[in-house]
Amino acid sequence: MKVTLIHNPSAGDATQPTAGQLRALIEEAGHKVRLQSAKEDGWSGVLKKDADIIAVAGGDGTVGRVARRLIGRNVPIAVLPMGTANNISRTLRIAGATVTQLIPTWETARRVKFDAGCAIGPWGARYFIEGTGIGLFPRALPAIKKSKTMENLIDADVKVSYALQILREQLDKCPPMKLNARLDGKDISGKYVLLEAMNTRYIGPNLFLSPHLSHNNGLVDVVFVEEKHRRRLARYLTTWQDGKLWPLGLGVGTGKRLQIEWTGFAVHIDDKFWHEKTQKKSQPSEIEITIERSAVAFLVPRKPLPGLATKGHRQ
Repeated sequence: MKVTLIHNPSAGDATQPTAGQLRALIEEAGHKVRLQSAKEDGWSGVLKKDADIIAVAGGDGTVGRVARRLIGRNVPIAVLPMGTANNISRTLRIAGATVTQLIPTWETARRVKFDAGCAIGPWGARYFIEGTGIGLFPRALPAIKKSKTMENLIDADVKVSYALQILREQLDKCPPMKLNARLDGKDISGKYVLLEAMNTRYIGPNLFLSPHLSHNNGLVDVVFVEEKHRRRLARYLTTWQDGKLWPLGLGVGTGKRLQIEWTGFAVHIDDKFWHEKTQKKSQPSEIEITIERSAVAFLVPRKPLPGLATKGHRQ
């Protein structure tokens, strides 16, 4: 098969294989390889060239950038998880697999259809693969990205733990937001510290916010935490890695259309941000979030790989 390999040399830690090693492994499996660094200007142009598979060696940011450009095209994505969080791979249940396990499965792998979200607002229309939200995440994710300590950490698990620490610190400072919102016409307005429209089960530093999400049903899972439940969220951020599921009583809703009145607050769309400084706002406008069903396809091994968990949320 003809494989286009998109490689992010900055993803993960020092234990990850190099681009040359990945090329050799793919060629050893009998495939032809076209290699492209995700760090080069104009990298996405290679996606227009003929290929049977688009392999992505990187983290959620790289996978998301590729997936958004392949929406509506009949080219499957083969993820080689090499990032810190690997939320998309966790949703696909392949996050713990090695490249030497995954590459030989491509010939017989099944295509798993995956929805894509669409967020329409003052920015126009933008697709997302992981999630779109307001409150805690738009506040914390820039702090995580700017952290000098985070830049100097090497081990992926240590990075996740430190990102969670920053998230907990930001939760203490995060002001509640009064939102006017509707889900399939039902009023879900409230005073929130977090509201996320989820397309994957995990978001941010491996937070398991949507355990029952189906990634191919054309519906968006909306996770929300009211101000009165701030302490419950704080406890969850402390204990979730011990196998604790999303606490009962904290909000989860499912629907086809989420509408939020935008009054200038920050919004994240996957790893991109929009806020009132981006545009001069004269009056409230609306954010509308919908799901495009089966927008992209991922390759997943037909049989469980040795050493991977098949149940539960930890891999």
